[in-house]
Order: sequence, then C-alpha cells, then structure tokens
Amino acid sequence: MANKPTATLDGMGSRNEVNLIGRLGNSIEQRQLPSGDVITVFSVIIDRPVREQWGRTKVDTIACQAMRSPIIARLALLDPGQWIEVQGVLRRRFWRTGSGLASSMEVEARRLARVKLAS
Repeated sequence: MANKPTATLDGMGSRNEVNLIGRLGNSIEQRQLPSGDVITVFSVIIDRPVREQWGRTKVDTIACQAMRSPIIARLALLDPGQWIEVQGVLRRRFWRTGSGLASSMEVEARRLARVKLAS
C-alpha cells in the first residue's frame, strides 16, 4: 500500500526554512573562515516539551551563524538568556581537520528579533 502524500508542492519545489524561538546562548563569537569571510556564531537554547525529555536532557542547543551586518549589530545589543526568534535556513558547513574532513549543521540567520514574553 502506497503512502498518501501529506503535503502539496507549489511552484517553488523544495524548501529550506527554519524558525526558532528560544533563549540566546552564553557566547557570541566571531570566526574567520578559510575563505577570509567572517561569521558571527551564537546558539539558541530551546526547551524540550516534557514528553520529549529523556534522561537529563531538557533542552536543545541549536548552533546558528550570521553574516549580515544588521543581524550582527542586533546580536551585540542582546544579553545571554534573552528570548529571541531566529528565521533562516539550515546549512551544512565543511572544513578540513588533521584527521580529514569534518562538517556541522547550523542555522544561517536571515532575521533575528527579540521576543516579548506575555505577562
């Protein structure tokens, strides 16, 4: 029996969209890539729903990076632990190490905003 499709593709075809709401992690760092480009790396800490907590793991820490100057300027005004929303795309980055090729997945931030908590 064939699986029934759960989504319909429009004219765009495939899509790579990420939307995160969580707390800004403790460190914001600038890194220079072998290409000479400079990126700003940060993390978003997202609480797992209780039903998805296994053992002592209660949060997911999502690696993010920004190359656009308006986003980097906004990050400089934020404090660790502040609630933020990041919209972007998932990217896989590759680099060479002493033992071969390595890679990681991270969110390339295209939009960043503070989130105001409801009182």
